[in-house]
Amino acid sequence: MKTKLFTSVACAALLIPGAAYAQSTGSVDFEKGTADIVVTARASKGIDGIQSPNTTKAKGVLTQEFIAKQTPGNSILDTINNLPGVSFQNNDPFGSAGGTLTIRGFDSSRISLTFDGIPLNDTGNYALYSNQQLDPELIDQVNVNYGSTDVDSPSASASGSTVNYRTVNPTDDFGARLEGSYGEYNFFRIFGKVDTGVFTPFGTKAWFSASHAENNVVFNNFGKIDKQQYNGKIYQPIGSNGDFISVSGNYNENRNNFFGSAPLRYDNNVLSQITKPNAGAPVAGTATDPTISTLNPFLVVGAGRTAGTNGAINRFPLGRGELPYSIARCQIAPGTAGVADSPANVVAPGASNSGIACGTSFDERYNPSNTGSIRINSRFTFAPGLVLTVDPSYQYTKANGGGTVVAREGTRDINPAGPTPASPANTATPTQCVTAPTTAGYNCVPGYFGGFPYIGKDLNGDGDLLDTVNVLAPSQTQTRRYGVIASLRYDITPEHTIRVGYTLDYGRHRQTGEIGYLQQNGAPFDVFPVNNPILGSNGYPLEKRDRLSLAILNQGSAEYRGEFFDKKLVIDLGVTAKFFKRDLTNYCFTSSSGGFVECFGRDAALQAALAGYNPYSYTPASGTTPASVTGWAAPQHRVYNYSRVLPSAGFTYKFDPAFSIYANYSKGIQVPGTDNLYNAFYFPQSAPQANPTPETTDNFDAGLRYTSSTLQAQVGPWYTRFTNRLAGAYDPDTQTTFYRNLGRVDKYGVDGSVTYRPIREVTLYAYGSYLKSEIKNNVALGTCANTQTINCTSVGQQIYALTAGKRESGAPVYTFGGRIQGDFGPLEIGLQAKRTGPRYYNDQNLPNLQCTASLVNQICPTLANTSTTTAFTGTRGFEYQVAPSKSPAYTQVDIDVRLAMGWAGLNDKTYLQLNVQNVFNAFYVGGFSGGSTSTYNVPFVQIGSPRAVVGTLNVAF
Repeated sequence: MKTKLFTSVACAALLIPGAAYAQSTGSVDFEKGTADIVVTARASKGIDGIQSPNTTKAKGVLTQEFIAKQTPGNSILDTINNLPGVSFQNNDPFGSAGGTLTIRGFDSSRISLTFDGIPLNDTGNYALYSNQQLDPELIDQVNVNYGSTDVDSPSASASGSTVNYRTVNPTDDFGARLEGSYGEYNFFRIFGKVDTGVFTPFGTKAWFSASHAENNVVFNNFGKIDKQQYNGKIYQPIGSNGDFISVSGNYNENRNNFFGSAPLRYDNNVLSQITKPNAGAPVAGTATDPTISTLNPFLVVGAGRTAGTNGAINRFPLGRGELPYSIARCQIAPGTAGVADSPANVVAPGASNSGIACGTSFDERYNPSNTGSIRINSRFTFAPGLVLTVDPSYQYTKANGGGTVVAREGTRDINPAGPTPASPANTATPTQCVTAPTTAGYNCVPGYFGGFPYIGKDLNGDGDLLDTVNVLAPSQTQTRRYGVIASLRYDITPEHTIRVGYTLDYGRHRQTGEIGYLQQNGAPFDVFPVNNPILGSNGYPLEKRDRLSLAILNQGSAEYRGEFFDKKLVIDLGVTAKFFKRDLTNYCFTSSSGGFVECFGRDAALQAALAGYNPYSYTPASGTTPASVTGWAAPQHRVYNYSRVLPSAGFTYKFDPAFSIYANYSKGIQVPGTDNLYNAFYFPQSAPQANPTPETTDNFDAGLRYTSSTLQAQVGPWYTRFTNRLAGAYDPDTQTTFYRNLGRVDKYGVDGSVTYRPIREVTLYAYGSYLKSEIKNNVALGTCANTQTINCTSVGQQIYALTAGKRESGAPVYTFGGRIQGDFGPLEIGLQAKRTGPRYYNDQNLPNLQCTASLVNQICPTLANTSTTTAFTGTRGFEYQVAPSKSPAYTQVDIDVRLAMGWAGLNDKTYLQLNVQNVFNAFYVGGFSGGSTSTYNVPFVQIGSPRAVVGTLNVAF
């Protein structure tokens, strides 16, 4: 009788997606395991959509019951902000504008995000894009592994956590749903879904959905956001034992402006300096003081900074009262024949882009994306206890981000010798290349050099080649990604199960930088200039980058689960062998250690000429003398291979049906991303600088769980040790990611949550986390070029940032929050709040500074910093603070109310819902990816998302 009961419950649970907490079909199948384990999973279904599953890993789960209470259309990554250890800052209240995610201090590049088991992290830099996620109405559940991955997880970057969400299955009966939402900032969204029900004798069923959302951006008077998404799933059961094949498709299209990324500075005025006295009667202590010199500069206090996104003249807002900031509108002036026209500037006092050329401000930039996927999930039982699962997939991405560039209609003289040996380098200007192209010594060619495109063609239609013209110049990416996750499970006995698996992730990553025309109002004709790029006079596209990457992962895995002592003790043992290949081709010259490139259009003759004019030489480091490079590194092809065996082990032990303990260990790895590897092309492949070391982690979890029908609780400490911790920060102005190796970093903390239902109508939920990270060593910033500053006593001496014992930047020190849910017949009311602790802006945990002069030996050459026995021969400057060391803590409160319309003669699937996000309109520093190791740093950070009210009508049958 007992066996029959377990068997029937197990078969039923196979059809309940909420009983599975893993990523791939194979991991789901392995977690379900034997009948008794399925009963356990079914019993811990959770309370009001919140689950703490009894697994060996620290894990949290939110089901559709919880997801549906959040703002319709919002990103699923915003929803998991209600779990311990998770910190997400949404860029706007609606989920279509991006955001910043950390889990236990792991930034998004270290978090594996999967969708029905397939990886969603960027194949190049491992980034996550929260605005491209599945419509939340279609998500059955989302689960978060706080510090580990499944053994078959197809990730090159998950040295930390894992987020996976799975789509709902089609229903047996025909049904339809239509949902419309309207809110502040002209937010309007419509979502529709049709379930076919079973429509063949074989049990085939399907659903199809579509959605469209649009809104104004929330911080300025200019930008728009438009998003559309289409999804479908066909499900075919095979037999009656849970076998199936499902085919799903997704297409998402985003069109949005950048916005709200402001320079993190609070200084009130633009500061500069002069090193020569101004004309006029000499007056001591003024700009005409005759003692002003390079060694005694004079501080100039310029115009006041206002709130906005221009790093040169703006600052971070001081409060909501300074928002929205304004974007001045403009028209590009037509060209005049025979005149060297330049981009006309906008002059609009008080506007955030005052003085900026038309179409070039940060908020006028676009960040479009087209993404799609086809996913197959399948399960086949060959014999009792022998199950094969296979999940193939295909993904496509077309996206770009960036701004504009000033293009030269003329060409570029690439001969550094000039017209005669005695002339200065690059004597010919683009205009001279037009007016006197045959001058001896000139070699004038089109190309993308020094960060600017030289076209050799008339761009503005005025009949000459003398002008400089603003053009669209984003960083373009097109990715085709193929994958498969296969797993074979065998039940040795009902208590002992093994599985072996194979995973392939093959990404073809094409990164280019074509340029396109702007309309007279500064808007692009096509947000994807790759569709119809501007060609140079030699017929080649002008590109700021041109590279092809193959990011390939082959991995094998094995896992064992054993049950002992009447199934009180469950042990999981796993091992994954990962083999990474990075096949990289850079078609441009690399001209600096920062990865800056000079692109010429793959013209073989031009490549030879450029190599001759910029001969490459590398001298290895010797003693205290650092390595040196001169010239340009030629276009080249490189292959990097990495491999690592990653063990994992864990157990759960039940003291009684409600109370258990768990512990888990896992090894993680993040191999260098393609962006980091391309930066290294400046050095020979044999040089140490060209071989970044993979980052590895050792992750430890332990904790206590209590689960009953009215109370579930989980609390536990955790510890992660990083080796070769690679950190990066993105600069939206230069559209460049800068990397730094922090060496060994230790992270540790504690996570906890409790859900309690004292009566059927009320649910109380609380959670909290504390995080401590510790950089173990001081991090090298560079070497001393001279001994003229107080931090350098010898040339070649290492200069260190004082990071030892400090926290990593970007991660909150603590988070805690909770939710109260009340169900009163047709009326449901929810109140949730979260407190996010301070986040440091740099890895030295010191205030951010700026200097009015160029840094010398990594510090500002103030009088105090240059008072050494060696006479200072450079230009001194003034050092000043622009921001404190960390962001203030903030609290966000949300309310949701739902009224089912059954009382009005409609069904209970028809309802009205009201969502209010950030009820008290709290002002805070939003998302940022972490600052720099240096304190001389002004990162761009998002302004925290404002209050928004959204009303929704949902009709379904």
